[in-house]
Amino acid sequence: MDRLTAIFVEGMGAAAATSGILTQLQGRIFGLLYLHPGPMSLDDVTSELQQSKGNVSVNIRGLIEWQLVRQIRVAGSRRDHYEAATDFWRVMQEIMERRFRWNLRQVLAAADETAHAVAASRKGSRARDARLDFMAGRLEAVRDFFRAVDAGLSGFSQGESFAPQALQRIFVEGPRGDRRPLSKARGRRRRVSK
Repeated sequence: MDRLTAIFVEGMGAAAATSGILTQLQGRIFGLLYLHPGPMSLDDVTSELQQSKGNVSVNIRGLIEWQLVRQIRVAGSRRDHYEAATDFWRVMQEIMERRFRWNLRQVLAAADETAHAVAASRKGSRARDARLDFMAGRLEAVRDFFRAVDAGLSGFSQGESFAPQALQRIFVEGPRGDRRPLSKARGRRRRVSK
């Protein structure tokens, strides 16, 4: 591998390793394929990256699942060949949908389930009701925020713009359970008169 390609390949590997989505080797494979002018065989990728064929094969399958790499048939060859995706918009849509929206929906499901349990528990002492009111307020804030993010990601995955103003209007619960919006100036919280 030439020095210029190696700089990009190693940089992509480092970025992938910290992404929480891809492995370092997957980043390196993508970087190599992206800077190669045509499809590469599994043997070529293995040789360039000095990795075992099995390790590269497993990591390429992961990249195919993320739609970062495509398997290509080359006329006159029995080998599988691969090339990197170049439609980054589509790649980001896939990552947003499969990774972030799935996590958001887990948070929403947990908050919804807890809110239903809180509503069903509204029998008891005044202190218990105050605690349940506090919990209900916190859960409402979490649900409002993550629903707004989910709606924004849904729009993004459909090619619509994601306006940050929608998130800026969401209230964040303060440490005592009182509702406070984030201040636009310096990210501080400011009290809202009720």
